[in-house]
Amino acid sequence: MGNPYAFAADAVVTVHAVFVAFVVGGQAAILIGWIKRWNWTRRLVFRIAHLAAIGFVVLESWFDIPCSLTLLENRFRILAGAEPYEISFIGYWLDRLLFYTAPTWVFALIYSLFGALVLITFLAYPPRRLRHREAP
Repeated sequence: MGNPYAFAADAVVTVHAVFVAFVVGGQAAILIGWIKRWNWTRRLVFRIAHLAAIGFVVLESWFDIPCSLTLLENRFRILAGAEPYEISFIGYWLDRLLFYTAPTWVFALIYSLFGALVLITFLAYPPRRLRHREAP
């Protein structure tokens, strides 16, 4: 088995990718669900978790707080004996999907606009507690 710290770093970047997929894919699902009248896209727990997830990202960007998942991944890479940018095959491709080089204000703007979209959707197509017989 390989270095456990390298494995942990890959696990963290995988969790990071799942988090991003939840935020972006969740918004797409909510919008499609609104059009197609899917009940599950109005579930209160899902919608609050989704709003909280993007809200956390927006606040991090506004206050210039480094992403805790990125910091944790880099820490594991260092403990594995690698530079923070030296990653495995899985980590490399997930990092290529997640990380881009641009000024921090660009990311703050993108996150804020996406967060505004999520909030507007939350208000215009509000979640609700589903009665038992409505659940899919």
